[in-house]
Amino acid sequence: MKAIEITEYGAPNVLKTVKRPIPDLKLGEVLIKVSAAGVNRPDVFQRMGNYLAPQGASDIPGLEISGKIISGTLNKVNNPFGLTHGQRVCALTQGGGYAEYASVPLAQCLPIPMGLSDIQAASLPETFFTVWSNVFDSGRLSIGKDGSREALLVQGGSSGIGITAIQMAHAFGHPVFATAGNAQKCAACEALGAKRGINYKTEDFVSVIKSLTYNRGVDVILDMVGGSYVERELNVLASGGRILLIALLGGSKAQIDLSRVLRRRLILTGSILRPRSVTFKAAIATKLYERVWPLIEQGAIKPVIHHVFPAEHADAAHTMMERGENIGKIILTW
Repeated sequence: MKAIEITEYGAPNVLKTVKRPIPDLKLGEVLIKVSAAGVNRPDVFQRMGNYLAPQGASDIPGLEISGKIISGTLNKVNNPFGLTHGQRVCALTQGGGYAEYASVPLAQCLPIPMGLSDIQAASLPETFFTVWSNVFDSGRLSIGKDGSREALLVQGGSSGIGITAIQMAHAFGHPVFATAGNAQKCAACEALGAKRGINYKTEDFVSVIKSLTYNRGVDVILDMVGGSYVERELNVLASGGRILLIALLGGSKAQIDLSRVLRRRLILTGSILRPRSVTFKAAIATKLYERVWPLIEQGAIKPVIHHVFPAEHADAAHTMMERGENIGKIILTW
């Protein structure tokens, strides 16, 4: 099969098309003939040598795919969605998505929502699993007994994660605010459901949000920046608020006022999805299928595709992502 290999750690041009054996299947896995694969920030980090694949996972990058199941054991124990051979699916992988064939735990495969193309479906798994796990499971973005809905701030609202978090929270009726790097991206965030897109280059998100919430702040923050943002985020959280840290684009060091955490019962936590168990991811898949897939099929949540590249041009896709040009997802196709 053809695959995109990281020939050495470095710039996008280290990604090369090579021939690899079709992967063997482990217990509980299926083989998928890949139609499309999503490009995500962890792929860029892996290419640079800053995000190594877990032990036993493929060294080929790519964490989400769409395509058809062509082999593997399908049984009732590990097949809650009743998937069949030849069925179109999208799947969260441990790696190996930038290839013509990929082996994936069956429990991490989902039927493609009705009406979506393979390209659209390939944009779903990594971001939807990540957002659900953090915002709704760990972050507990919730509805009060009086019907009031907690508010969410999404840092990096025009990214793949950002557009997913905005749409998902908005679809469940929560007020959403989002930061982005220019007016066009802020407008895109608002078109997807954010009450306000905040240009982090020209505006202070703390003062803007406090003004719009009558000084209350937000309940949950999905943060892919870290660094100096964390102290500012503590300042914009409502009492009992939660910060979910999923990346460190702004650096791994932060100086914070811990007395604010104590006084106002704030929570700062973080997670990385890739190393988690198949059982953990399978539980998220079930929740997405039950709660989110119907919203996609109804059109309340829509895939946002910025650009589609032939897989052989993965280097150009990575260059686009590194430059921050995208609003939504970048996809590779075979």
